[in-house]
Amino acid sequence: MNTSSPNSFVRLPQVLKETGLSRATLYRKVQNGTFPKQSRIATRCVGWRRSSLDQWLQNPMFYSVDDFT
Repeated sequence: MNTSSPNSFVRLPQVLKETGLSRATLYRKVQNGTFPKQSRIATRCVGWRRSSLDQWLQNPMFYSVDDFT
């Protein structure tokens, strides 16, 4: 389990490492609503909320964005 704050942001390389997904699969899942949406951190910078990523990691097969919005 991760010890960082649930309000922290996780950048793409770390998300790919933790999930084991490819970049294309990750963005396809975001588009389908089966993976948390990224948040804009700065003009050219996005990240995923640690809390949303942890929820997905607990149950990736049945995760839906509608469940946690």
